Amino acid sequence: MRRTVFAALAVSLIATAAVGAPGDQALEDVRILSADDMGGRGIETEGSVKARAYIAGRFRDTGLTVVEQPFTFTRKKDGKTLTGVNLIARIEGTQGAGRVIVVTAHYDHLGTREGVVFNGADDNASGIAGLLAVAESFRAAAPKHTILLVALDGEEIGLQGAKAFVEAPPVPLASVGLNVNFDMLSKNARGELYAAGGAPFPWLRTRVERLATTAPVSLKLGHDTDADGEQNNWTYQSDHGVFARAGVPWVYFGVEDHPEYHKPTDDFATVPQDFFLRSVKTVVAACRLFDNELDAMMQEAGR
Repeated sequence: MRRTVFAALAVSLIATAAVGAPGDQALEDVRILSADDMGGRGIETEGSVKARAYIAGRFRDTGLTVVEQPFTFTRKKDGKTLTGVNLIARIEGTQGAGRVIVVTAHYDHLGTREGVVFNGADDNASGIAGLLAVAESFRAAAPKHTILLVALDGEEIGLQGAKAFVEAPPVPLASVGLNVNFDMLSKNARGELYAAGGAPFPWLRTRVERLATTAPVSLKLGHDTDADGEQNNWTYQSDHGVFARAGVPWVYFGVEDHPEYHKPTDDFATVPQDFFLRSVKTVVAACRLFDNELDAMMQEAGR
C-alpha cells in the first residue's frame, strides 16, 4: 500500500443515513485474516495459502464460484521467481452482456520479519472485508452489470497481482467500465475515508459528492493530483494504478497513512470498529451507486 504524508484537512459534518449493513461478519473477516496464524500473509508463504483458502471459502459461502489466477514474476531485489494467486468471483448482471465493474482488494501483506508478524489488519484485511461485503450485497440483490470481485496477491511487492489480471483479464478489458479498489478502510482518527479518482473523472466526482451527503463516514475526495506533492497523489500507489495505466477508469477508497501503517501494531486490536463498519457500509453503497449509474457515467465519459 502507498506511502503519503498526512494532509491537514478539516473534519466535515456528515449525515448518517443507512447505506448497507455488513454486520459483524466484516469484523470477523478482519480478525481472522490479521491473526498471528496467518503469518502476515506474505506472498508464497503458508499464511498466504491459508488466507487464500479463507477468502475462497467466504466467496463460496456467499454462493459464488471462485477461479484461481496463478501468476509468476521476478523479484527485482534478488532475481527470484515468485508465484502469486489471484482469486476471481463473478456475479452476473441482470442486463446481460455489456459493461463490467471490477472490484479489487489485495490480500497479501508483509509477512513475518525476524520473527515479528506484520498482521496487516488495515492493510489490507480491511479491504478484503469490504470486498466480501460487496459480494454479499450483490448476491442478495443482483446488480445491473456483471461484477467481478478480485482478491489480488502481490500488491506489496509491486502491484503484481493487478498486473497479472490486466494482462490476462477474464473479460475483454474494453468492457470494464470501472475499477473500484479498496486498500485500507479501517483506521482514521478523524473519521475520514477518501475516494480518489474525482479529479481525472468529473463524471465520477459528481457521484461521489452525492454519496458523501449521506455516507456514514466523512467521505472526502482528493489524493488524485500532484497539488499537494507527488507522494500525496495515490493514482499509481495501489492496484487501481495498473488499471489506470491500461486506460480503465478507476476509483480508490482508502484512508490516509496512520501510526500503524506497515508496522507490527497494525493488528485487529488497533482497529476502530465503529469507523470500520461505517466505511464498509460506505463502499458497499458506492458500488451500488456505480452499478446503477454506470451506463450514464460511461455516456458522460464518452465511452
